[in-house]
This record gives sequence, structure tokens and C-alpha cells, in this order.
Amino acid sequence: MLHIVESTRSVAEILDRFPKVTAAHKFGVLGQHDLRLKLKEKGIPFDRECTVFEICSPLNAKAVLEADMAISTALPCRVSVYSEGGFTKIATLSPTRLLRVFGHPELAPAAAEVEKTIYAIMDELR
Repeated sequence: MLHIVESTRSVAEILDRFPKVTAAHKFGVLGQHDLRLKLKEKGIPFDRECTVFEICSPLNAKAVLEADMAISTALPCRVSVYSEGGFTKIATLSPTRLLRVFGHPELAPAAAEVEKTIYAIMDELR
């Protein structure tokens, strides 16, 4: 269910490229969360880099929400960029497998399209 790619690029370099690469694939960035900074703001020291992006394909989001508003609990899609073991990792949950939880097989093509695009974005970022 988890899809991870490794990169030799720095976290900062991927963070800089993320909005441009995502936009080129017709996805929008709805939010960006620096978890190290958020924890620090709460008084919790955390030294590792980790930024989570919330991204969306508006047409696909509309289609799945029209089928079942409960799917909103899985939206927007999240892509995490973090450092681990000397590499930068880019990770996401599989949209096709996540959508199966909601029992709407008719939405499988939309989920497959989203998944294909997110994986392409991740490959381009690496």
C-alpha cells in the first residue's frame, strides 16, 4: 500500500521542484506541512526533515466525491518527502488500494489515473 522512491537529491531541492513538477502534471498543491517545524512550534524537538504535501486532481476529486462524500476522509492525496539512511525518500499511499476501502469498484479507473500520475510525479522528482 505504501509506494516509496529514493533520490540522491536533497530534501530542499525536491521541495523546491515539487510545485512545478506537480503543476506540469495538472495537479495542485493544496497544502505543505513541515513536520519538523510543526513539532518544534509545539516544543517537541525533532531533527529529521519531513515535509508532507497535500495534492489534488480537481476533476478526479469531484468524481469520487460525487460518488461518496465519505471518500473526503482520504482526500487530498498526500506525498511525503523526508531524509532517511542517507537518501531522500518520496512516499505516498496507493490511491487504488486506499479507494478500495470505500467499496466503489466503479471508481477504480479514476483512482488508477491518479495513482499513475502521482507515481510519475514522484519519479520525475527523484
